[in-house]
Amino acid sequence: MPLINNDKIDIEEVSKYLLELDALKRVNRRSYVPQTDRLENSAEHSWHLAMACWSIAELCNLDVNLEKLLKLALVHDLGEIDAGDTFLYADTRSQAHVQERQGIERLMAQPGNGIHDLVDIWDEQETGSSNEAQLLKVIDRLLPFLLNINTEGKTWRDHEVKRSQVAGMHAFIADIFPSLHKWISKQIEYATQKGWLIEDS
Repeated sequence: MPLINNDKIDIEEVSKYLLELDALKRVNRRSYVPQTDRLENSAEHSWHLAMACWSIAELCNLDVNLEKLLKLALVHDLGEIDAGDTFLYADTRSQAHVQERQGIERLMAQPGNGIHDLVDIWDEQETGSSNEAQLLKVIDRLLPFLLNINTEGKTWRDHEVKRSQVAGMHAFIADIFPSLHKWISKQIEYATQKGWLIEDS
């Protein structure tokens, strides 16, 4: 007996939609993949984000809905298919939010899409305050930080990032995951000593 036997599904439209999702692989981020000389792409980041959120939620026995958490992680960067990646320390982050949401609306409207609450899920990860959304925000900041620490601050050095910028962008973690914030602060100190971050004058 077939697992799926629905003649109403337009396989041609489904295939077009799946290729639209595949386009996320073509969006390069600013972070370098450790032990390589190439940039990470947004699809790789989304996978890493989902796995990291799942692992930490289980390790810390957090009060989260894993299905919701993984959905938030998987849609987190989908809007970048249309908007491209926005560097964490850029001045255009609010404008990117609008462009990304429009991209999500476009994807949801496609005939081959079967995720009917795609915009709601994206909105939750972007502006929500649930336990799942908070954890996602923390891990989303942690992962590029880890890549920088393990590539001798290559992205930070490329873009002349200051210590205060990194500290500021990770400050909110102190209220959600204090032990992680303490560790990040030590790594910021180390990166500054190594010259990977610019010390503020």
